[in-house]
Amino acid sequence: MQQDIRIAVDIGGTFTDIEILDAGSGAIHQIKTPSTPADPSIGLLTGIRQASERFGFPMEAVQYLLHGTTIATNAVLERKLPLGAIVTTAGFEDVMQIGRHGRTDVYAITLAQPEPLVARRFCFGVTERVNAEGKVTVPLDEDGVRRIAAELARAEVKSVAVCLLHAYANPAHERRIGALLTELLPNLAITLASDISPEIREYERMSTTALNAMLVPIVQRYTDRLAGRLRDEIPEAQVYLVQSNGGVSGLAKAGREPARLLLSGPSGGAAAARRLSLELAEPNLVAVDMGGTSFDVSVVHDGQISMVNEGEVDGLPVRLPMIEMRTIGAGGGSIAWVDDGHRLRIGPHSAGADPGPACYGKGGTRLTVTDANLLLGRLDGASFMGGAMPLDHEAARKAAQEIAAKLDLSIDQVAAGVIDVANSALATATRLSLFEKGMDPEDFALLSFGGAGGVHACEVAEELGINRVIFPAHASTLSAWGILWSDIAHDLSATQIGLFAELAPSLGDKAERLVVEAQALLAEDGVAPEAQRFEWAVDLRYAGQAFDLRVPLDGADFSIAGVAKATAAFHDLHRQRFSYDEPQVAVEVVALRLKAIGGLAKPVAARGGLHQTEASTRSRPVHGRHGAVATPVWDRDAISSSQPLAGPAIVEEPYTSVYLPAGWTILTHESGALVADRSASH
Repeated sequence: MQQDIRIAVDIGGTFTDIEILDAGSGAIHQIKTPSTPADPSIGLLTGIRQASERFGFPMEAVQYLLHGTTIATNAVLERKLPLGAIVTTAGFEDVMQIGRHGRTDVYAITLAQPEPLVARRFCFGVTERVNAEGKVTVPLDEDGVRRIAAELARAEVKSVAVCLLHAYANPAHERRIGALLTELLPNLAITLASDISPEIREYERMSTTALNAMLVPIVQRYTDRLAGRLRDEIPEAQVYLVQSNGGVSGLAKAGREPARLLLSGPSGGAAAARRLSLELAEPNLVAVDMGGTSFDVSVVHDGQISMVNEGEVDGLPVRLPMIEMRTIGAGGGSIAWVDDGHRLRIGPHSAGADPGPACYGKGGTRLTVTDANLLLGRLDGASFMGGAMPLDHEAARKAAQEIAAKLDLSIDQVAAGVIDVANSALATATRLSLFEKGMDPEDFALLSFGGAGGVHACEVAEELGINRVIFPAHASTLSAWGILWSDIAHDLSATQIGLFAELAPSLGDKAERLVVEAQALLAEDGVAPEAQRFEWAVDLRYAGQAFDLRVPLDGADFSIAGVAKATAAFHDLHRQRFSYDEPQVAVEVVALRLKAIGGLAKPVAARGGLHQTEASTRSRPVHGRHGAVATPVWDRDAISSSQPLAGPAIVEEPYTSVYLPAGWTILTHESGALVADRSASH
């Protein structure tokens, strides 16, 4: 029988994580390889070839490749974008320059706004007007569009965002402009706001449309190159890219709507956390993913991951549904430095994959979090990356000497300080992710994953007041593991503003239209009707409020009872987020949302047997709260499911390690996860 191999890939800033599922046997394997930032597909294919050799499957047996990518995010962060332009309603050419005047730092004397994506001279106005009800009040000036096309050609613009006022209510003018520009400039990358973000709020919609348009040439170039290489290497594979909503899409849609790929990699970790919440019977999990470059926090509450309607990349709003998460620049590769106030700081700058931390021996000279963990004995230089990438202890020591001299401290004190500062930053990001939702850390367990997370998790939990930490199987590559179980997902929406109870009948009509559109998209993906399912939500607010909350629905039920149930859920959510609700105030609806899911086949993974604890025969000095202590080192597979192991201890596996401080015990769960608990005395 022919093998059915499924591969999930999460390309990070430092390492490329790969999970391999043999659908026939249920066996799951993992592998890590250094990322290749110049061309991420090289590292991806290198890892797949290594997996083929190590785990004994032919490349042609790969049936599915699910791929999380940072190419869109990096292009925006680095502003390596092609020349773009905007076509909008005359009189609204300054929207990108005006932006929003919200203050992220209320104490700052001046407001630092992100640089507009599109220069003002490339924002063109065309005569037309559609009102908020979708009625055309001023016809489209098609000759004006042709004049704009001539200017775009002279300026050698590569991409155009068409974003007209109120096009969410009637997209006819946008579609006509798109058709004219395609006819006149066939090589231009064109995005219509009514396609990518058909919602109110003109600045957010324009920002999203411009981002998408400018990413199209970059992502299409990457997907074309990737598809060509995959045809030669794994010709039978169906290829999907991970979106920021936690689902996947085909290469064609990813090329048309690349803005949906922003923050795609971290969403795999959040999806994994939701799956593990059910498997571990832990309805409340705060999931923290610490890799080489960043630290990502997502929250599972009552078994569900929170979705938001709008995210942000480099200060720019992205008005698209995505998994809610917080990301800071704090990973194993984050660089330690001393500021002008003589304070030790960490990040956000990272040593990345090349040259990487000093201990990688690839030319890095600056002290990083990974170097500090090595100096403190929390990492074993000989067994790092399963022994495939030994670490240079002396190089790490030299990197620490420069900071030690500035602060007049010993090298051990500097290394311990780096860990303390890093842990404080991680705890602050985690705490904010819970507090802003009105949640108490003590009600949650900490789910720790990512290659760098295990040596920090327990100390971060202590700072948060969390008494339970879970280290899942395949912790180092868990985002890829989450991607492995992804489904196809399409987000659709319809703006509808007014009193919720009064607009309920029209919402039913809009729901029917969205279902038809969703079924067409899923049919394009080859999803059979029985594998299709739909998840509904509405955006609600109190009358007079400027912003809304997303309220999940059990179904598209807009009967009197259905509206009452959704309204009650809105009051509850508002009280949780803002500590009050106003049941006497009328509730308005802003938008109806549909997530159309095409289920991909889910083979059953085989579960390995659990081992009994064996006496540790290894030990090394590890710096904890009270200096260096001789600490036993255990293999992960040796941790018992019945006899708790007490800290201090180090637990090692091929791609990551766990540091268990004194006052903690650890056991193996039947799922293969390690569960650490803190004793009451601590």
